[in-house]
Amino acid sequence: MTRAHKAANLIGVGLPPLALVVAIVLLWHRAVGPLELVVMAVLYLFTAFGVTLGYHRMFTHRALEGPPALRVILAVLGSMAVEGSVITWVADHRKHHTFTDQEGDPHSPHLSGPGFLGAVRGLFHAHVGWLLQTVGQAERERFAPDLMRDRAIRLIDRLFLVWVALGLAVPFALGWAIGGGLGSALSTLLWAGLVRVFLLHHVTWSINSVCHFFGRRRFAVEDESRNVFWLAPFSMGEAWHHNHHAFPTSAFHGLRFWERVSDPTGLLIALLERLGLVWNVVRISPERQAAKLAEPAAYPSSSGAIVKPAPSRLTQ
Repeated sequence: MTRAHKAANLIGVGLPPLALVVAIVLLWHRAVGPLELVVMAVLYLFTAFGVTLGYHRMFTHRALEGPPALRVILAVLGSMAVEGSVITWVADHRKHHTFTDQEGDPHSPHLSGPGFLGAVRGLFHAHVGWLLQTVGQAERERFAPDLMRDRAIRLIDRLFLVWVALGLAVPFALGWAIGGGLGSALSTLLWAGLVRVFLLHHVTWSINSVCHFFGRRRFAVEDESRNVFWLAPFSMGEAWHHNHHAFPTSAFHGLRFWERVSDPTGLLIALLERLGLVWNVVRISPERQAAKLAEPAAYPSSSGAIVKPAPSRLTQ
C-alpha cells in the first residue's frame, strides 16, 4: 500500500468520527432537525444498498443479474458509501472468501495470536486496522477479471473520488435548497454526509469483525462466520453472515422466515425481480440447506468450547 493510499484511508476512517463528535455537540444545542435526519436516513439506505445489493451480491457473488443502467447506478451508490472503489472492494471481498479466516484473508479477526490480547488485536484488525494494512492488496486481474473487462465499471472505479464528492455534495445541496441557507446546507452535510458515512462504515466493518467472532451458526462450514440478528436490519441483511458463507452465491442472506423479513436487501431484490428489473436471482432450496446443516457439537466456538447449533425448522 502506498503512503498516499494510507493517508487517504486514514482521512476516510478518521474524519467521520470527528464529524460525529461535532454533530453530537450541535445536537446538544438543538442544531439538528427533521431535514438533516430525513436526508441522512434516505442517503444511508441508498448508499447501503449500493454496497449490499451492488458491490456485494451483484458484483462480487453474481447472485443476480441486471441491466447496465442498474449496474452503473449501484456502483455509483456503493462508491458514495466511501468504502473503496468498486473493483478494489470486490477483489478484496473475493479474496476474503478464498482464504476465509486463514492466512491470506484481508480482515480475519482470528490471525493475531492466541488468548485475550490476540482476540482484541484480531477484532481491531478486522474492524478497522486492515484498512491501514491489507486493503487493496488483492490482485484485480486474479480476483475481479470480469469487472476489469467491463468498461463502465472500470470508469466508475477510476472516478471513485468524484462519487465520494457527490455523496457529500448531494446533502449540502438538499440542505441549501430545502432549508434555505448556508447554515442548513452545512448541517445537512454534517449529518447526511459525514455522520451517515461514519454509521455505515462501522455497520459494514462489524460484518468483518463481530460476525466472525460472536453470534450463532448452524451450517457445516470451515470458517468462523456467525449470524448476528440484532445487526441484520442496520446492515440491510448482511449480518446473516454465517448463512452467506454457507451459500455465498445466494441473493438472499436471510433463509428462515424471520431472517428473510430482516434482510432488506433480499426484500428489495425480490421486488426488483417482480418488476422485471433483475433476473437469474439465485435461491437456495430447503433441501440444499438441510444437506448442509451441521451435526450437533460439530464445530468449536472462537473460545475453543464446543457449541451446539440451535435446532433448525428444517429438521423439525
